[in-house]
Amino acid sequence: MQNSLSPVLRTIEAEGTVEIESNSRRGLQPAPNSDQSVGALRLEGGRDTVCVRFTGTWRRHRGLPSPQEVEQALAENAALQLLVLNASGVAAWDTSLVAFVLHLLRYAERRSLRVDCDALPRGVNKLIGLARAVPDKLLGVPEQRPAWLARLGLGALALADEAIAFLRFIGEAGLALGRFARGRATFRPIDLAEAIQKCGPDALPIVTLISVLVGLILAFMGAVQLRHFGAQVYVADLVAIATAREMGCVMTGILMAGRTGAAFAAQLGTMRVTEEIDALVTMGIPPVEFLVLPRMVALVLMMPLLTLYADVLAILGGAVVGVAALDIGPAQYFERTVHALALGHVAVGVVKGAVFGVLVALSGCLRGMQAGRSAGAVGLAATSAVVTSIVLIVVVEGVFAVVLNVLGL
Repeated sequence: MQNSLSPVLRTIEAEGTVEIESNSRRGLQPAPNSDQSVGALRLEGGRDTVCVRFTGTWRRHRGLPSPQEVEQALAENAALQLLVLNASGVAAWDTSLVAFVLHLLRYAERRSLRVDCDALPRGVNKLIGLARAVPDKLLGVPEQRPAWLARLGLGALALADEAIAFLRFIGEAGLALGRFARGRATFRPIDLAEAIQKCGPDALPIVTLISVLVGLILAFMGAVQLRHFGAQVYVADLVAIATAREMGCVMTGILMAGRTGAAFAAQLGTMRVTEEIDALVTMGIPPVEFLVLPRMVALVLMMPLLTLYADVLAILGGAVVGVAALDIGPAQYFERTVHALALGHVAVGVVKGAVFGVLVALSGCLRGMQAGRSAGAVGLAATSAVVTSIVLIVVVEGVFAVVLNVLGL
């Protein structure tokens, strides 16, 4: 390979050279017990080709040339097209030479220069290949930020890709539900039973705590305002309607997004890392039916029941405030609750709860199936599942509010 480079080297040596020496050759004392063959380099320059010839010993404990000086010398040649890196004169080297070469390669990329690394040691080329396989942001290298219009376009494309992936996953889940309804879905009944246990009974403690607190807060805030008009008794109406139509299903959906949706994403993401999903595909088992379907069915079945449970506890929490702080009798409070609470209010909340259950299950399973193949990717998938679920719940809640108002419900 050296013979193939020799014509180029002879040409640029005839046209001129630039010496760049190490710090020890500029007057600094060399390190103890070290020879005088410290690292240095020489730029043998032509009009469109420059050879960077490395010589001496390149080790980290020695004073070495600065890559910024090389950049300054190369920047003076505006017609430069080819950069030849030659380390045939290097006696010994360590990672300092690799780091220096990487710096020159990044400079060449910024200037769109061609680089010939054939005259570098084989070990240096292998280490450079490994280093360049890692993204620059993981190495702490600052990346150039694109213009705002480019960022806007990239964001729109990423959003479109996310929407397409979500719609595709909804289609696959719908087909799986259709096969489940016909009794032809591929999954284990014990997986469905386990998912029901985790989505239902295991979630009762946290749903109990939050629902009672929500009822207490609603009753207290309502009492503060209604007391000015002597209408404290209508606190029961406020708590019953707000809980049945809005707060019960929304709070339950958010709780299940943070608890169950994140768990789904973490479980499926771990299966992605351990290649269990790939094994299912290899065996001809549809991952959506085998893994996603039991979790989705379990959450859709449990969410309406959890919503009703949350409504009852929130009303009981409001009754505590009404009886203890507003001097409303228990019989009077529950009489007002029954009078204000129509079956339509409860039905609206139950339907919302079922829809929110579908959104949480789809978001958690989708992020889990999209997870990368590292431990960090599992955590990112769980976080993304929670964020996606909550955003969808809030958006769909707004859609429900508009539609129900138009329909007069």
